[in-house]
Amino acid sequence: MSQVSSHAPHGHAPRGQSSHGQPALRTVQVLGGGSTGSCAHVRSLTSGLVARGVRVTVCAPATADHTYDFTGAGAEHVPVPRRNDPSAVAALRAACADADLVHAHGLHAALRAAFALGGRRVPLVVTWHTRPSAEGARAHLLRVLERRVAKAASVVLGTSTDLVDRARSRGARDARLAAVALPARRRSVATAEEADRLRPKARAELGTIDRPLLVAVGSLDRHRGHDTLLDATRAWRRLDPVPLLVIAGEGPLRGELQRRIEAEELPVRLIGRPDDIGELLAAADLALLPGGPEARSVLAQEALHARVPLVAAATGGIADLVGDAAELVPPGDSGALAEAVAGLLADPGRCERLKDRGTRQAATWPTEDETVAQVLSVYDELTRPWPLP
Repeated sequence: MSQVSSHAPHGHAPRGQSSHGQPALRTVQVLGGGSTGSCAHVRSLTSGLVARGVRVTVCAPATADHTYDFTGAGAEHVPVPRRNDPSAVAALRAACADADLVHAHGLHAALRAAFALGGRRVPLVVTWHTRPSAEGARAHLLRVLERRVAKAASVVLGTSTDLVDRARSRGARDARLAAVALPARRRSVATAEEADRLRPKARAELGTIDRPLLVAVGSLDRHRGHDTLLDATRAWRRLDPVPLLVIAGEGPLRGELQRRIEAEELPVRLIGRPDDIGELLAAADLALLPGGPEARSVLAQEALHARVPLVAAATGGIADLVGDAAELVPPGDSGALAEAVAGLLADPGRCERLKDRGTRQAATWPTEDETVAQVLSVYDELTRPWPLP
């Protein structure tokens, strides 16, 4: 198999050839449902790998390529829908037929990749980005599937220490902490000065000129703490002025959440998917993360980069991610969440200290170059030709 160096220069090599003149390593990146975090990671990773002479094929639903433009990053995109019908499986198997290495992102993608490889001796790298949850019989099935993936993988990369521990407990023979950068964002808000300029207009559009603005971002589905968030807003109605909570995202719970907001007259607006998280955060007084499966929450990272104080449920790897740069509350505790928000709104000095800590914490996170270098090191280790005895 081909060898690739993690120290290759930044620049595109001729197609089919690495920057060292060697045959280019061919990798296949497999995405399942395509969460925001995993898709953004694969887009960033693709760009870095291609720049270092690696051939990349991304197998993902067509909608993911439309949103994240893997082809624009230099990859070949093979549209593979999430469903497991014979045509989807055949497309994935064909894409992996001449791969030197397959890298799957998430449990669903890893299961399909292992099946597509069909026992062939092709290294399989799996990155676990999220912490799946299930109850009852589904919890048992989840453990079975995780064990199957962990044992099939040559290396499991976990995006938080608890995911690494989880992979080891499921039988992974090699589990490591992944360096995962927050990808460079195509943001309309590039500087603090521009954020200050745009803030009044954004707040006016959201109806929060003279009241605090609280922002939460994430898909509207189970296990993200939206019920806890709405419970907390009842306590905020006693504040003067009453804060407005804006929830950005779409999902199956939208109708249910909207009905509750209207029935209880809660100070909450659902605004759908934001065009730009950065612009929304630029208008916010606080960012809220009531829960979620991601080990490296995009909202948490965006908030700290934007110097917006964060209140987050202490789930999974969030404490590792933010350190002391956020107010952490027990998951599912609406009273603690409400108290933390009210306390920050009443304490500008505390907010400023959190902003400064956030800037320092964000500086410790891996860069995109460091993320690509780690992945290339793993690829090199798994594909390096071993000398004959």
